[in-house]
Amino acid sequence: MTVTIYHNPACGTSRNALAMIRATGAEPVVVEYLKTPPTRAELLDLVRRMGVPLRDVLRRKGTPYDALGLGDPSLPDDALLDAVEAHPVLINRPMVATPKGVRLCRPSEAVLDLLDSPLPADFTKEDGERVPARRA
Repeated sequence: MTVTIYHNPACGTSRNALAMIRATGAEPVVVEYLKTPPTRAELLDLVRRMGVPLRDVLRRKGTPYDALGLGDPSLPDDALLDAVEAHPVLINRPMVATPKGVRLCRPSEAVLDLLDSPLPADFTKEDGERVPARRA
């Protein structure tokens, strides 16, 4: 199974999702999207596969979202995509894509629903929270 994670190594949720993927035995394709952002077409495909509006994958906290006026619901997707191209930090993370689907994995354990292999043992997140093992 090919697993791709759109990852920000500065984000604890993203680091936890990546660690959970690896704990199941999978080695994902890691796309550090701040260094290598997805193209407009790739981002639109991910959003389409998630079945959510583009706006739902935009991050507000710690980004220029408000300063750019992106909260205006009348803005078309092309304007949102222009903003994302100029500021990839607007992409929320981590997004994970597998043959089972695409999901914004917040909380990080949401990634487990996209994987073939279960989490083999209790997993402890960076903050000390335990995620129980999940069996297939």
